[in-house]
Amino acid sequence: MLTKIIYPALSYKIIGLCFQTHNELEHFCKEKQYADRLEQLLRLNKINYKREIKIPFQFNSNKIESNIADFLVEDKIILECKAKKFIIREDYHQVQRYRRAIKIKLGIIVNFGTKYLTPKRIINYDL
Repeated sequence: MLTKIIYPALSYKIIGLCFQTHNELEHFCKEKQYADRLEQLLRLNKINYKREIKIPFQFNSNKIESNIADFLVEDKIILECKAKKFIIREDYHQVQRYRRAIKIKLGIIVNFGTKYLTPKRIINYDL
């Protein structure tokens, strides 16, 4: 089954900047340091983004703004940075919640805490 890549040019550019960040800082820094460098690269490449955006959460018709996403890039892609040994199921669920709450088709989790960078795409074709 062939699947269509969502926002190919933008997602490849973002992932390329993540690899650049990882190559420069390696896998020994804190999450904030990776996000700070990534923010610099997004700005240098003139890519529009919002950092640490509040994601509304709906509960019994009440909005609660308790979730914060690392980046929203071009109002199209949620980018979540991690710096830990493993990405766990809760990390995927976290990005899914963010994506669904603001109706975004694509989320990317990047774990900078490993020797080899392996970005994970979280997709919802229903939007």
